[in-house]
Amino acid sequence: MAAEGNSQTPKEEPKLSLAWHMRFSISLFAALNDVACRSDGTINRRLLKFLDHLTKPNPTPTNGVTSKDVTVDAAKDVWFRLYTPSAPATGATTLPVFIFFHGGGFAFLSPASFGYDAVCRRFCRKLNAVVVSVNYRLTPEHRYPCQYDDGFAAVKFLEENPSVLPENADLAKCFLAGDSAGANLAHHVAIRVAQSELQRVRLIGLVSIQPFFGGEERTEAENRLGNNAPLVSLARTDWLWKAFLPNGSDRNHGSVNVSGPNALDISGLNYPNTLVVMSGYDPLKDWQRRYYEWLRKSGKEAQLIEYPTMFHAFYLFPNVPESSQLISQVKDFITKLAALVWHDQGPSGTYLK
Repeated sequence: MAAEGNSQTPKEEPKLSLAWHMRFSISLFAALNDVACRSDGTINRRLLKFLDHLTKPNPTPTNGVTSKDVTVDAAKDVWFRLYTPSAPATGATTLPVFIFFHGGGFAFLSPASFGYDAVCRRFCRKLNAVVVSVNYRLTPEHRYPCQYDDGFAAVKFLEENPSVLPENADLAKCFLAGDSAGANLAHHVAIRVAQSELQRVRLIGLVSIQPFFGGEERTEAENRLGNNAPLVSLARTDWLWKAFLPNGSDRNHGSVNVSGPNALDISGLNYPNTLVVMSGYDPLKDWQRRYYEWLRKSGKEAQLIEYPTMFHAFYLFPNVPESSQLISQVKDFITKLAALVWHDQGPSGTYLK
């Protein structure tokens, strides 16, 4: 694992090593998703139901975590799964709120999907945080900007209905997070939050795990890895962007190429301190590095962590050691920022700034 300042891609990259059962399951999942994505731009949802093992919320403490589902907008099927530590760490007075957006190319999966339910339980337990895992509408049935609308709607719902959270949840210590397409979504929701005037929700950090960005240009990593890396391929990402974008748009659209020719100027926004995670065998890594560099050039606090021998979505496999390392890195990030918030408050809990 390489941290900021020591994360340049080496000339000779370490070999990708995957256990046979992991390689098989990833290849099978990718192949079946390819079959489900029709050439006419629609998705065979019936087939995907066989792939997506759904879980139910569990109000009974299990491994230190309880969960329940909360409706935001029934008409749009916007809801979130709320994870709460059943036994907060000793000495903790309030808990940060970790709002998470799942990946899946904007077209697949949900908070109830087995892998995301499991990883959010781990986040809740290891971070000692209240986790809000948001369900948003999927493409191609619902195109841009529906996903961003739904993500921001979930944040506004928490602003207006704080009582849905446990009493020790602190919206003044709020983090946005996401992986892949969910990290793209988190970025754009962070901009909307910065442009709004929310009173209770104070966004202090963003965790961007292998964000799904792109552009019309083919980067070096895409050309080298785009046809042989696990899970992500050029054909798949092209199909997903076409299903997501408004008709007539190309991949230099501001939602895709966030640091490109149509980039939004965020220099004047109160954009949160950001942790960007990338991996050596992800064809999207050049776009992720550009995102990090763009944040720094825009005057924003950002950190970059690279896992040179990992692949896209490695964190969903708990038996991979780097998965636990990532959660530890995220914990350090939110613990540090949450502590700064405490020092920024007066005796009554109001902010001194």
